[in-house]
Amino acid sequence: MSEFIRLIEGLEAGRDHIASLRAGVEPPVTPAMRARLRQLFGREISPREAVAQIVADVRCRGDAALRQYTRLIDGADLDMLTADANAIEAAYQATHVQLKEALHLASDRIRAFHEREPGGSWLEWDDEGGALGQLVRPLQRVGVYVPGGRAAYPSSLLMTVIPAQVAGVEEIVVTTPPGPESADGTDRTESAGLPAPSILAAARVVGLEQVFLLGGAQAVAALAYGTESVPRVDKIVGAGGLFVTLAKKQVYGDVGIDGLHGPTETLLIADRTANAPLAAADLLAQAEHDPLATALLVTPSQLLAKNVQSEVNRQLPLLDRADIIAEALQGQGAIIVVADLNEALTLANEYAPEHLCLLVADPWPLVGRVHNAGGVFVGQQVSEALGDYVIGPSHVMPTGGTARFASPLHVREFLKVTSIFAPGDATTKRLAPAAEAIARAEGLTAHAGAVAAHAAQGLPTGHSRPSIGSIGSVGSIG
Repeated sequence: MSEFIRLIEGLEAGRDHIASLRAGVEPPVTPAMRARLRQLFGREISPREAVAQIVADVRCRGDAALRQYTRLIDGADLDMLTADANAIEAAYQATHVQLKEALHLASDRIRAFHEREPGGSWLEWDDEGGALGQLVRPLQRVGVYVPGGRAAYPSSLLMTVIPAQVAGVEEIVVTTPPGPESADGTDRTESAGLPAPSILAAARVVGLEQVFLLGGAQAVAALAYGTESVPRVDKIVGAGGLFVTLAKKQVYGDVGIDGLHGPTETLLIADRTANAPLAAADLLAQAEHDPLATALLVTPSQLLAKNVQSEVNRQLPLLDRADIIAEALQGQGAIIVVADLNEALTLANEYAPEHLCLLVADPWPLVGRVHNAGGVFVGQQVSEALGDYVIGPSHVMPTGGTARFASPLHVREFLKVTSIFAPGDATTKRLAPAAEAIARAEGLTAHAGAVAAHAAQGLPTGHSRPSIGSIGSVGSIG
């Protein structure tokens, strides 16, 4: 019987495999995608060119372009571009009580976690009557993209909207693709083109009164530049498919983004004590997302590697999305056998996975040695899938190796810092010569002159000593 997931021997062979996974920033254009683009645009066109055209059209023609691309791409002919409060409430009331309770539980835990994040403004006065500090302010308007299409992700709405709410963002604009059919198998509300009811129910749980029925590059363009119906935002957050990612990349600079999120990925580090059926289940769960998802196991145990490989073969045919899982495992998946846990950590830090799971007898000593990962799942009692829904931290995490420099979505993603400069007169006089010297070394004699002039004046500096609270702080940061 052929194996669904390959087995790779040795550190260097493992390095070669993970290097191949990082070789391309964008996934290859499949024949099916090329044919679909040709059908939509009437000519041979790359995904990048298609996104550029959509962004330009939305920027120029606003709502008319949004309706055109929503009809063309999503198959939804929309009278209204939004699901209003009535539609959201109707979907919530129609949602099964068990799902409603689960959404509320997840919402409560996500909010409680993010309220623990440090933040807030500060102002420190010195003995010379001067002060330094930071004003930390929430962004005024943020766009949240909730993916849809083949599956519904109410969890993604919770995981992106709640940190923005905790940060104190004044206005949160949510977009999600409309659906000609139910994406999650639940009963549809009456209005055509609405997304899965579970997404609208999640919107109700977090207190939203409106959701825009927009997906793909056209949604990103609308958020970045605004239309007659969609307000322009300061920052766009949330994961999506290739076209969403390309659009975020193209509009960055005109608007902020949280990152460029590619296909999801998990790396498990396991020793001989790991439970093979559980490890296999974790690999299969990750591969279920997308044919381009990556699921890796790194272990020093040859026996565990063989057992997990057998378990994958046993469990996979029983799963609903077996075809997607098999494609992902055969395309990107691997079980890599290394000499010891040190080599396993070396590979993990080089790969910088979105999710890093430590399925070892004593996981905590390894946590401090993790340098690059979006999230660390500590011990065999926790699955990465549990973190997708209810543990608390946002499941929007860096992918594609960006965990080397990027972070999961968090409250500070929605805050901006303004520096406060208020040195006292004595400090100004003391620092001026150094500033003048540096300015002259840079050839900026007007800078040097301005520094000298201010220092010579001896102007008063301290009319009062306000606290940062009296100036204004973030407020909602706990």
